Amino acid sequence: MPTFAAVDIGSNSCRLKIARVVAHQLKTVAEDREVTRLGTSVFDSGIVSPEAMAATLRALKRFQRSVQSHGVDRIRVVATSAMRDARNAAAFQAWVKDETGWELEVISGLEEGRLIHLGVTSAEPGAGGHVLLLDLGGGSCELTLSDRRHIRETVSLPLGAVRLTEQFLADDPAPADGLERMRRLIARELRRAHRQIKPDGVQLVIATSGTAAALSNAWAAVSRNGKAGVKAGGKAVAKLNRRRKSAPEPRNHLGVVPTAAVRKLANKLSKLALPEREAVPGIGPRRAEIIVAGAHVYAELLESFELSGFRYSPLGLRDGILAQMLAEHDARASVHREFEHERWESVLATARRYGVDPKQAEPVRTHALQLFHDLKALHQLPPDYESWLQAAAVLRDAGKFINHQGHHRHTQYIISSSEIYGYTQVQRTIVSAIARYLGKSRPQPGDRAMRNIPIEEHEHIRRVVVLLRLSEALNQDRASDVLRVAVRVFPKRVFLELAPGRTGAELELWSLRREADYFREVFGRELFVTLA
Repeated sequence: MPTFAAVDIGSNSCRLKIARVVAHQLKTVAEDREVTRLGTSVFDSGIVSPEAMAATLRALKRFQRSVQSHGVDRIRVVATSAMRDARNAAAFQAWVKDETGWELEVISGLEEGRLIHLGVTSAEPGAGGHVLLLDLGGGSCELTLSDRRHIRETVSLPLGAVRLTEQFLADDPAPADGLERMRRLIARELRRAHRQIKPDGVQLVIATSGTAAALSNAWAAVSRNGKAGVKAGGKAVAKLNRRRKSAPEPRNHLGVVPTAAVRKLANKLSKLALPEREAVPGIGPRRAEIIVAGAHVYAELLESFELSGFRYSPLGLRDGILAQMLAEHDARASVHREFEHERWESVLATARRYGVDPKQAEPVRTHALQLFHDLKALHQLPPDYESWLQAAAVLRDAGKFINHQGHHRHTQYIISSSEIYGYTQVQRTIVSAIARYLGKSRPQPGDRAMRNIPIEEHEHIRRVVVLLRLSEALNQDRASDVLRVAVRVFPKRVFLELAPGRTGAELELWSLRREADYFREVFGRELFVTLA
């Protein structure tokens, strides 16, 4: 039973979750969390402070001991908004690598939203309908519109609780002018979100992360009794509770926190000093420092989209990371089909965005897949390369969107720079390199396309490039029907036997024979191409 671990290095806190695969499902065996405020200095100065780095690294070393004690087989470590913004992110990544051996991956806001969506929809009850997911972290806020577990739209906004607190709410209690400027910024960003997110007919709003948990717990405490339990100076919250009794909010159905309640909490928490906010049940001492900003984002967002409220889910980014590892490992897991569908749809969407017709690319993809299977004993590529080869086959002409001349170089840039769901940055770079070498050039370690790819993958790329070059050579005559090819592998030679189409196969025959020298260079065998 393999064991996976996910580490989420957020702008406010670091989280660890370890899960074991049991009967094609994930069973959590350990969790840990540490508030490190990595984003505090970033949002003020643009760099991660040495103190924040050291605090985060101490947490990671503690996580590492837990990872080792549970015999984890695979770990993925990701960082989000603070590291996306930090000018010295590369220095921190190198420090983490040196101290722990872990590769720290900085993911985009859209990838963050996708992973959160995967984690929530794979395990949260009621997440299979028309749902809006909200994740408010320390540095950003991700909104994802989901329909039957498929992403329809995702947007990432710079509205994190730590970011806004640093920018607008440095004084305590929150200054009136700071609150007003913050609300104007929130409104401006939400107007941008409205252009992408249309939550008409949403059946449920699911919110994740610490701010949602704090607001949900605070509302639950208010709902249970008329006193919020604030100690000294808690008259404002007690008054809020008395007002709630005289004007009751909508029923808290299935843990849903009503929008009106979020607005009241935001307004009242804004008037409290830090010690008073710390005493509010459900808020907690560390969350109290940033809850005002987070509460206002939730209130503005729910009102702006005319949503009735939200339900908190403890699932989040780390659960999505684990779900993806399960999907990649176990084809029988229920999440595998959803993950593969989502990933391929993203490849097709990227192709269309750059003027590539997936139907025209399909014959090349089909032949690439056939050659991958028929020549498996020869190329001995890891299983992941099957997916990467297919993606490269569909996207190989995307560079023509920029310029037909030198379009292979443009293709490499487009693929490596595009947001393709389900592929890490390294994986996108590998796909881009596969699509890059379809002209006269050949993969070389010093090439720009190969520079950011682990050295152990270089030989794999040389081999898979040959498969794609053969697949493209099999589809030279776009006007003819798709050729059928039979593959026979012998110890010293490989035979490709073509069945001519309606317009023959002379052009494909010539194109394939041109690849024979490179085939021999890579695989050490002669390539013979004949007509059936």
